[in-house]
Amino acid sequence: MSKLLHIEASPRGDRSASVTVAKHFIDSYRAAHPGDTVETLDLWKADLPEFDGATINAKYAILHGQKHTPEQAQAWTSVVKVAEQFKAADKYVFSLPMWNFGIPYKLKHWIDVIVQPGLTFSFSPETGYKGLVTGKPAVAIFARGGAYGPGTGMEAYDAQSTYFKQVFGFIGITDLKTIFVEPTEAGPKEDAIKAANQKAGELIATF
Repeated sequence: MSKLLHIEASPRGDRSASVTVAKHFIDSYRAAHPGDTVETLDLWKADLPEFDGATINAKYAILHGQKHTPEQAQAWTSVVKVAEQFKAADKYVFSLPMWNFGIPYKLKHWIDVIVQPGLTFSFSPETGYKGLVTGKPAVAIFARGGAYGPGTGMEAYDAQSTYFKQVFGFIGITDLKTIFVEPTEAGPKEDAIKAANQKAGELIATF
């Protein structure tokens, strides 16, 4: 039995194109894998630690090979809790809209919490950086108001999927399938969702 974690990064609920397609994907996944469990992490409701004060000092203590002070150890516990929730899953579904060509700040905050030395990546002078979250497939559902794919002339503006692939590849998630829901504003939203749902159905068989 596997655990699927859905990271939801849109605050729009049922009005969100990325959430709509993610729910379709998850419903189809449940039908194909009835023994698996599904958990949703709504980043707009999540209690994420701020990365200042004792928390940032705790990170640099790790980087410099120093022991944590009691205050730093307590602060780091909150970071570890978020990272362990993420790592406890076997598979991932991410649903996120494009904001100002990039990702929502809530998702960036969460990423900045989980991408930490000793938790999701390691470093040594001999081998360099190494992702620690390996062997886990993921699907990312990117919703955008416009079209940014190949041949649109807008490819260079896509800091949403390019950053996402880079940062999750860095921590070891290289088996990443993508679904693009576009354009949701420059064209009929229903058509974009229909095409994305079709792609989601195709991915279920191998996910």
